Amino acid sequence: MRISAGASIVTAVVLLANGAASDVSAAQREYDPPAEYRYLPYSGAIPSCADPGVLREITDTFAWREVQYWNSGLAIVNYESVAETGYRTNGATYIPRRFCQAEAMFDDGRRRRVVYNVGEALGFIGLGSGVTWCVVGLDRNHAFSPNCRAAGP
Repeated sequence: MRISAGASIVTAVVLLANGAASDVSAAQREYDPPAEYRYLPYSGAIPSCADPGVLREITDTFAWREVQYWNSGLAIVNYESVAETGYRTNGATYIPRRFCQAEAMFDDGRRRRVVYNVGEALGFIGLGSGVTWCVVGLDRNHAFSPNCRAAGP
């Protein structure tokens, strides 16, 4: 098969245009503004992992879910070894989140790891921080499989 000189020029122009388009999209990604500069800006002020309100929300919603969905009276009694595992690890342009984990003592005498994240303005109708959590070994509907990995950074 023989390629004419005209076809080679067209191919070269197409390749250059594709390269220029990818350079433009890379440049646009570089200039994505942080969430703090949006029309409805975020502040980046998120409660700490050990904030009593955050831990109380996990405790209360876990107990409610166990009774309502799983017909179980299992409850969280206490938290230990609360630690931050990441802060805004998805990037500055996304909703600010703090990623955490803790060891929780349950009323059945067992310790289980709780993986959770706290996001700014993700509470009820966007008011306050929202908490997404998962108890390793008790993710019965596999919403955060495998082993609650999807709830972490």
